Amino acid sequence: MANTNGHLLKVDNLKTYFPIRKGLLRRTVGHVKAVDDISFAIRKGQSLGLVGESGCGKTTAARSIIRLVPVTSGNVVFDGIDVLSAEKEQLYAVRRDISIIFQDPFGSLNPRMTIGNIIGEPIKIHKKTKGQELTEQVAELLTKVGLSPDHINRYPHEFSGGQRQRIGVARALALRPKLVICDEPVSALDVSIQSQILNLLKELQEEFSLTYLFIAHDLAVVEFFCDIVAVMYLGKIVEQANSQQLYRNPLHPYTKALMSAIPQIDTTLRGKRTAFGGEVPSAINPPSGCPFHPRCPLAQSKCSRQMPTLEQVSGSDGHLIACWFCEKKIFSD
Repeated sequence: MANTNGHLLKVDNLKTYFPIRKGLLRRTVGHVKAVDDISFAIRKGQSLGLVGESGCGKTTAARSIIRLVPVTSGNVVFDGIDVLSAEKEQLYAVRRDISIIFQDPFGSLNPRMTIGNIIGEPIKIHKKTKGQELTEQVAELLTKVGLSPDHINRYPHEFSGGQRQRIGVARALALRPKLVICDEPVSALDVSIQSQILNLLKELQEEFSLTYLFIAHDLAVVEFFCDIVAVMYLGKIVEQANSQQLYRNPLHPYTKALMSAIPQIDTTLRGKRTAFGGEVPSAINPPSGCPFHPRCPLAQSKCSRQMPTLEQVSGSDGHLIACWFCEKKIFSD
């Protein structure tokens, strides 16, 4: 059993690079650095939010954790099991204890299968349950997510977007997982439906002692839902802290810009809007040093030469930041 220091999931120095091949012989001429040396850990019952702009590597990081994509290097330990070196049976057990709620409630459900079959399929495969017992378990799951057991023989097209996402949640809970990866689970839904799904996920977390890895780009949603927040930029984590600390006192220039973009009725609550120009650089040819330096208002020559390490801010309780020149000051309440 690997040492996790009490964490359910521990990720260390994870890298996932995709080769770029060209020519008749398909030679590798470079790599897309989708995830570039990230580390984080989640304790049982916690929710960790992984946030950042589209294309920063959030979803690839999640897929790497359960080996849905090949990992270049690093370590992933889940519930004492070294995932990246796990043999077939161990990996099978890991995937039984980790489930995923997908972003698109329309595309993630097989339109040719009934709701009963969609939710019941993992139970049938992993627990070898069938017949009346399987039907009863599916009906119970439908009730848990706020749907009627009478819907068991209906098809996905007969449901609204919010109802389909509830079906996705029920499928994710089918095997009573320890960790649920939520890959932007509410971004495709109306705002009023988003709050219903988020409240449902919180209720289920309390009832089943679930641990969440919550991927999102909506920081207002993450503030409501997550205990810990890790901010990603171009495959790297640039800041990490507990939710209250991060939202009260963001330190990294990129985090400040993201925070200032959260819509507010009272514009004085977030202070002045922080803007930075340019587009996210390509992961094929990322900038040298700190990847944010071409867009950073604090950038100096050192930033282009050397990547700052993710270090704890002096006097903080686990507030980590990767920046050479931002003011690393913790505000007291």
